[in-house]
Parts: sequence; C-alpha cells; structure tokens
Amino acid sequence: MPAAAATGISAIPSLQPDQPTWVVDQATALSRITRSELGSELEKLADQTGTEVRFVTVHRLDYGETVESFAEKLFKRWFPTAADQANQVLVVLDNVTNTTAIQTGSQVKTMLSDETAQSVVQETMMVPLRDGNKYNQAFLDASDRLVAVLSGDPDPGPPVIEDTIQTEGTFARAEDTDDRSATVVVVVLLVLATVIPMATYYFYQFMQS
Repeated sequence: MPAAAATGISAIPSLQPDQPTWVVDQATALSRITRSELGSELEKLADQTGTEVRFVTVHRLDYGETVESFAEKLFKRWFPTAADQANQVLVVLDNVTNTTAIQTGSQVKTMLSDETAQSVVQETMMVPLRDGNKYNQAFLDASDRLVAVLSGDPDPGPPVIEDTIQTEGTFARAEDTDDRSATVVVVVLLVLATVIPMATYYFYQFMQS
C-alpha cells in the first residue's frame, strides 16, 4: 500500500457539537451493527455520567507514528484544553499492526485508573484480536468494561484465558489399559503352559534316577 494511504491526524474528521460522534471506523474494521451498538452504549453513558468515550480505528499510520503518539495527538486536537479533556476517553486501534492505545482526561482518572485503562486496551481488546482478528468483539468487550467502570460498577476485569489441558497423550485411556492387561495375562499363561510341563518332566526324571 502506498505511503499516501497512511492515516494522519488530518484524515480523522473534527467533532461536531450537534452531531455526536462515538465511533470513527476509518479502517472499516467494524460491522454496521457493532457501530450502532457501540454508539447507543456510549451515548447512554454520556447522558448518565457526563463521561464521553470514543473509539477510532485506523488503517496504517504515517511513517514514524505509533498508535500511542497518534492517540495523543488526536486527543489534543479534539480536546485542546485540560478542561475539554477532563471527562473524555479515546481508544485507538491500528488494524495493520493490531496495536491499541488509550487517552483519558483528569476527571476520568478518578474512576478509571491508568492501570485499568491499559488493561482494557492491552488485555480486554487483545484477547479477541489474537483469536483471529475479532475486531467487533474486541470493541464490544472494551465498551462493556469501560461502561461498567465509568458507571461506578465493579470492574469485570480482563477475559479469563483457560488453558486447554491435553490429557489424551499423557494418560492412557481405559480401553488401552484393558488391552494391555489382557495381553500380559495371555503372555503369562503361555509362559506357564510351557514352563510347568517342562518342570514336571525334569522332576520325574530326577525322581527316577
């Protein structure tokens, strides 16, 4: 893809007060249903708490740009002053590198710690992304967690990853054990059938001598 196709800050539209924008899917990574669901959740959160969360996806950043630096620049462009930033959350994903970043305002930090914010983008979002680039799931999961925390509910935490235990190669199946036991019994019987007559023969030979 040519460098001209890289996404710069200028490629992201400005926010319009009369047209609330909750999702900017510049990378077209999300389905229409997901964008609609996210928009409804985030608008409800803003109405109830005054905290605004926005999601942005981009496809390929300018040379030397990282998703963190891009998110920081966009955050300052959309919200120039500390007062503007206070109740704002911005989550950015670059779908070329599958990297994520988050920016939060000072008032948000009283509800959403920096540690939890990083966990949202580095754990909650990364699990579905690593599991086959599931972008819709990544953003829906992130939204659910952010909405919970920013609404004052307990933090549901990152997804729990369960390790699959492979027991078949480690432990013998019952039928395999039964087969081996039967084989041992047959071998023992064959040995006894050979040894006992020979032992009896030599015993009689010894007694007659």
